[in-house]
Amino acid sequence: MKQSTDLDDMVTIPAGDYQLGSDRFYQEESPIRQVSLSSFRIDRAPVTNAEFARFVQETDYVTVSERPPDPALYPDLPPEEQIPESVVFIPPSPTVDRSQPLAWWALIAGADWRHPQGPQTSLDGLMNHPVVHVAYEDVLAYVRWAGKRLPSADEWEAAARGGLVQQDYAWGEEMTPGGRWLANIWQGPFPWTNQQIDGWYWTSPVGEFPPNGYGLVDVCGNVWEWTSTDFPVSGDEQERRIIKGGSFLCAENYCHRFRPSALMGQTLDTATCHMGFRCAFDLD
Repeated sequence: MKQSTDLDDMVTIPAGDYQLGSDRFYQEESPIRQVSLSSFRIDRAPVTNAEFARFVQETDYVTVSERPPDPALYPDLPPEEQIPESVVFIPPSPTVDRSQPLAWWALIAGADWRHPQGPQTSLDGLMNHPVVHVAYEDVLAYVRWAGKRLPSADEWEAAARGGLVQQDYAWGEEMTPGGRWLANIWQGPFPWTNQQIDGWYWTSPVGEFPPNGYGLVDVCGNVWEWTSTDFPVSGDEQERRIIKGGSFLCAENYCHRFRPSALMGQTLDTATCHMGFRCAFDLD
């Protein structure tokens, strides 16, 4: 059953020309470009566990992480590995080489949106945190049910900038103005020690940090967010979409991508403990 479209907690982004991208950080953000966008609405915050739980309750939807891997995508997968699982960050030992990122990620059986850090964890106290462990198929199912859509990468970035032009962060040029942390990211040498100066190790409640100039929260850090825009691939690589915003696992000293211009490409069937989404809506 489709719910009636609720626009109350959405923000209207004005039509106009926007400068996107950056020449100061990673190659995929370059060059700086100007795009023209029609006015649209976008969720003030990422979709929360409470909102996703309502969707699941009304539709009986089962997420990708709660199902065995698709045999069409993984025809050679051994039977013992044909189980529901998802990707979880596992803090590594101090001897781990940071050039080997797979060392701190693990496929955990029983990890899913209800069990964000593994089967022994739950959503107790997390209902106002962003939903995680959602693959692209999952977010499309949600936005259809909600009568909305996913934002494009350009729309997402324009909204995340909050009206600022060519500033590094959603709040301006300085990462910690006055020594204040304005996003849920990793403080300390990643991936070994998170000093938690911002108060959080994993996700934080939506709106824990101040909004940008348009009133959006959590556009820097907390969780990566899916967009509808293709990420370029070559050869036999799996199809990907652009994700934006960075997460609580981004750090200035590693993956400095908790900025509006930053992006990564994510395979469609991948769900992780630090990836969520927000919805958009066409005004016309």
